[in-house]
Amino acid sequence: MTVRDAEAEPRDPRSLHERIAADLRDEIMSGDLAPGAKVPSTVRLKERFEASSATIQKALQLLKDEGLVIGRAGAAVTVREHRQRTMRPAAYMAPAGKGERFRWLAEAERDGGRARSTLLEVAEAVPPADVRGLLTLRDDETAVLRRQILTINDEPVELVASYYPVDVARNTAVAENRKIRGGTPTLLAALGFPPRLSVDRVSARIPTQEQATALRLPGNLPVLRTLRVVYTDDERPIEATVMVKAGHLYELQYDFTPELQ
Repeated sequence: MTVRDAEAEPRDPRSLHERIAADLRDEIMSGDLAPGAKVPSTVRLKERFEASSATIQKALQLLKDEGLVIGRAGAAVTVREHRQRTMRPAAYMAPAGKGERFRWLAEAERDGGRARSTLLEVAEAVPPADVRGLLTLRDDETAVLRRQILTINDEPVELVASYYPVDVARNTAVAENRKIRGGTPTLLAALGFPPRLSVDRVSARIPTQEQATALRLPGNLPVLRTLRVVYTDDERPIEATVMVKAGHLYELQYDFTPELQ
């Protein structure tokens, strides 16, 4: 390999401790380092990554700040128990049954923990451009906005902003500054707009200032942003929602049935 070839070869621009943290984070997320497992010792990590003790400690501190591992200096570092969660969006799309809780809360508590939703805002507002496009709104047209934050064990896990066409939501409980028993899918179905189809667009993004603050995110880790549109009869869009969660703590599970041609 010539000098020119070596210079042209792609390189990871991150500092060494960030690269080490990234590799260990991937092993935690994939389960190679399972909840409760001990992280390899500093000596072993030094040999593996050809790094100094100080660099290894900086990498581990990043993972501690993210809540992925726990441990004191000089003591064993272990992967935090039940830190990662797999969310199944399809499990809470249907309207809740009579007397049942909002399905997201029930799904979030499936693996233990206390789930809660806190309503932050209800107002009429002009949605972001991608939401306007899904709801087929004009550039200056407003929609009814409901913003909430979802928590598990008092830790913020998801920031949610849902938009509804004014002619669907105005003068209904959707536009009132209070929680809706069973969630909006249940209410929309009762109003004659049963959800028939949900389409998700999922992307990874660097969090905005609001998102980083609301979700108490460490550093500059990406978030998972889900843009969902819900259609009722005649393919009419009745809800578009932007959901943001910490990318290093959550994964989304979708189940599909192959279509036979």
